[in-house]
Amino acid sequence: MDVLFGLHAVEEALRSGQRKVEYVVLSRERSDARLDSLLRLAKDRHVPARMEPRDALTRLAQTDQHQGAVAVAHPLRPLALEDLLGARDPGKPLFLLALDGVEDPHNLGALLRSADGAGAHGVILPERRSAPVNATVAKASAGASEHVRIARVPNLNRALEALKENHIWCLGLDERGEMDYDEYDYSTDCCLVLGREGEGLHELTRKHCDHLLRIPMSGAVPSLNVSVAGAVVMYEAARQRRHPAARPIPPAPPAKPRKGLGS
Repeated sequence: MDVLFGLHAVEEALRSGQRKVEYVVLSRERSDARLDSLLRLAKDRHVPARMEPRDALTRLAQTDQHQGAVAVAHPLRPLALEDLLGARDPGKPLFLLALDGVEDPHNLGALLRSADGAGAHGVILPERRSAPVNATVAKASAGASEHVRIARVPNLNRALEALKENHIWCLGLDERGEMDYDEYDYSTDCCLVLGREGEGLHELTRKHCDHLLRIPMSGAVPSLNVSVAGAVVMYEAARQRRHPAARPIPPAPPAKPRKGLGS
């Protein structure tokens, strides 16, 4: 069982219906509209809810950062890459996010929140060298982890090859990129690939990307935090998809034939 904590995380677990919530525990010491709303929501979803002392919630959540709300739920159903490939909206290009070794759960949570807000169709995580989608991630994502479709893959580079075979452009974000992120046309099926905290993309992952994009920096610091950088690019993609007239000229195909695209 997973133990979720935090108002948003518990609320979205109840709202999404993606997993069975066994029961909800709320703090007796807290009495306000937010907790009253959670109680009503649990009742509407036929989920048992009870009030207990705050210390009991702290022991259950193993943290005092629970905001007076804890839920015990079944794990989310694992998805495969094929599940994401079938997630596109009719008439709209597919937009995915792939993470190459993001190990900080707060960064992962922030990226899932941005992916949900920007309308990404799914997120690809490697089985190794990646933070687990746990209670900390759920809280950091403000519950977005309950809604975003997340696929775990054994090998990220093989997953990128599979995307290419399905005619999906792979776009690596790298400070050595040859194109500014807002010069790219995101109107086609594409996947944004982000690297590790502090070190960026692995070299092999970089080679599997069709284009390398960069975020121009005007200050002394050469790069942004991965979760901030990811949000910047995802919302540019969302902006272009909402306003087709604002799209830049599409990039030319890669000079060398690549497996999948252009083959």
